[in-house]
Amino acid sequence: MKVLLINPPDTASKYKFIGLVAPPLGISYIAAVLEENGIDVRIIDGSALEMTWKELEKDIQKYSPDIIAVTALTPTIIQALKTARIAKSVCPDAYIVLGGYHPTFTHNELLKNEFIDIIVCGEGEYTMLELAEAIENGGDLREVKGIATREFRTPPRPIIKDLDELPFPARHLLPMDKYKILNIKLPTGTLISGRGCPHHCSFCSSSAMHGHKLRSRSSKNVVDEMEHLIDVHNSKMIAFMDDTFTMNRKKVEEVCNDIKERDLDVYWGCTARVDTLSTKILEQMRDAGCITLFLGVESGDQQNLDNLNKNVTIDRIKTTFELTKKLGVRTIASAVLGMPGDTRQSIEKTINFVKTLNPSYAIFSLATPYPGTDFYMNASKQNLIRVDDWSKYTLLTPVLETVDCSLDELKELQRKAFRNFYLRPDYIIRQAWTDGFIIIKTVAAIIRDVGR
Repeated sequence: MKVLLINPPDTASKYKFIGLVAPPLGISYIAAVLEENGIDVRIIDGSALEMTWKELEKDIQKYSPDIIAVTALTPTIIQALKTARIAKSVCPDAYIVLGGYHPTFTHNELLKNEFIDIIVCGEGEYTMLELAEAIENGGDLREVKGIATREFRTPPRPIIKDLDELPFPARHLLPMDKYKILNIKLPTGTLISGRGCPHHCSFCSSSAMHGHKLRSRSSKNVVDEMEHLIDVHNSKMIAFMDDTFTMNRKKVEEVCNDIKERDLDVYWGCTARVDTLSTKILEQMRDAGCITLFLGVESGDQQNLDNLNKNVTIDRIKTTFELTKKLGVRTIASAVLGMPGDTRQSIEKTINFVKTLNPSYAIFSLATPYPGTDFYMNASKQNLIRVDDWSKYTLLTPVLETVDCSLDELKELQRKAFRNFYLRPDYIIRQAWTDGFIIIKTVAAIIRDVGR
């Protein structure tokens, strides 16, 4: 049994405009579980390798696998389908499998493509293992939980309760020297410390995939992986890719204490909610090497925040950003423009609000309803969606109008937001003293990609 896992080439990642090419942790976890159970597995990260379609075709044919599994997000589903079509043409006897966020919630639509045999729905580690074993041993695929085919869909697979039982991602199968942040290749590692989120933000597809209950790895298991990244992959910077790393404060404190006890020489960054941070926890994180926080501001209008089910206040957002500046922790503020209920006035209010917060960096995304989210279901019911081309769902292209903004006007407001934030003289001077050439590269990339 030979299994090939593919991250499609030419990926239209939603993070492309900030120059982030990160290891695909999902298929890396799957590969690790398959390897642990004696299955021959390989990974092709076509995006990181910047492969041509012809190169991909040759690599698939050369390996000649029994199962070819392709991962996909919403903006990458077109590339995933092209990958699957190529795979079926060169390996007609192989099972072609799709998995990831988008296939999980759109399996009925995707299975209309004859070159796709199976969709893995939800968390894929043990589903792929059981699927591979069933195919190898001639078992009944109807007994494999968490899959869909044209003939049947099996019951959902229960979520993995104990994440410590998973092996570390199979990074030895990845081109670790090809990943980058801000378009700069750095010895950077990525990891997750948990899955699921108890909050109900209407636009979040992650909680729809992993559930609304937070499942945390033990602090020892997390720091063991950090040490592995440092010792084996020479990581100097580690990014936690959790939806909200700071959700479980006790675990954060334990991780910080363990980092200091082991005297790990590493900087790290993470995602956080403004209402999970305090002076005490921020000081502990800073002293353990945390230098950057990704914070979801979303809107400068309280009514919009309430509509998004964020459960935070404008005042709390202000207080948290003041605290991060006081403690010397860099911030990336993320705002979303063009949600239902947004007006030109409220969008301008959000743009100005982010400027007053004065974060280290800012990202202004356009409202994008991803399948599986409440946002998508509500927008569909209200007939708000104006673009049905999934490749446009990158956070850079408007796909729905607001009450007083057309698609073109929303795009122009996004350009204005980036220009007004990054091209302020005082901002450029301040960043030049700290980040130097990094900020120049970042600004150039953002203005270029948003302007398209």
